[in-house]
Amino acid sequence: MWVLNEVWISSFVEGLIIGFAVAAPVGPIGILCIRRTLNHGPLAGFLSGMGAATADASYGFVAAFGLTAISGFLLDMETWLRLGGGTFLIWLGIRAWRSKPSEDQAANTRRGLGLLSGYLATTVLTLANPSTILSFLAIFAGLGLASETRAYGDAAILVIGVFIGSALWWLFLAFLASVFRQKLGGEGMKWINRFSALLLAGFGAVIVLGVGA
Repeated sequence: MWVLNEVWISSFVEGLIIGFAVAAPVGPIGILCIRRTLNHGPLAGFLSGMGAATADASYGFVAAFGLTAISGFLLDMETWLRLGGGTFLIWLGIRAWRSKPSEDQAANTRRGLGLLSGYLATTVLTLANPSTILSFLAIFAGLGLASETRAYGDAAILVIGVFIGSALWWLFLAFLASVFRQKLGGEGMKWINRFSALLLAGFGAVIVLGVGA
């Protein structure tokens, strides 16, 4: 029993590190998390990040259980996924540029995308990024963690570790953005809003223009 526990602990720690490492690079999802924290408060930012953590765990599940049919299908759909994700980012950038930051967090959270919509948006965006599944496939293969014959319990613990590791990063990022938010005035929030809008639209344009290149 102790050996079994050791294996599970090892799998959990491996998943924790992988989830944190995959989530940490700041890209369009990170910009969204920061922006929503600054505009809507830390809960909105954290829940947006949890959408990415959910997508990371989903792809970690595919890699951990060696579901090659699913991963192959996702990679075959890479062009359409990139096109859809890039277009969505451009739309979010335009929406962000036109929006006005609110000083009232509670009222702002009830408007616009809302908490659930923010969570769903980042989930879809992360799932629409083929590089995410490629990252998990490469990491799991490199560490010898991907196998169609892997014990179900061991693989499940690994995926749970990935989810919690990713969630810890988003909690950390939302906390930092929340601390920074307290130091910003109305004018500072306006410029941050515009800058994040440009970044989101820019990320989207790069993705769309890179399709088929």
